[in-house]
Amino acid sequence: MEFKKEIKEFVIENFLFGDGEMLKEETDFFKKGIIDSTGILELICFLEESFDITIEDDDITQKNFSSVNSVNNYLTKKITKSL
Repeated sequence: MEFKKEIKEFVIENFLFGDGEMLKEETDFFKKGIIDSTGILELICFLEESFDITIEDDDITQKNFSSVNSVNNYLTKKITKSL
């Protein structure tokens, strides 16, 4: 499963105001100042609504939400696990 396109589009639209030039799949959201703690909550709400999942508090880690790739990997595991 691949969710990179949807994740990247959401981040570009909501945090980079349409300018996705600098955003690569491995770009660290936190180190580049793209997303802060409030932004992570917005991203989580987007994921829960878009993919009909519940993200547990314990899953909200930098490892799972630091880049397009990490969010994609987390989402793939989460959705595959629930099938």
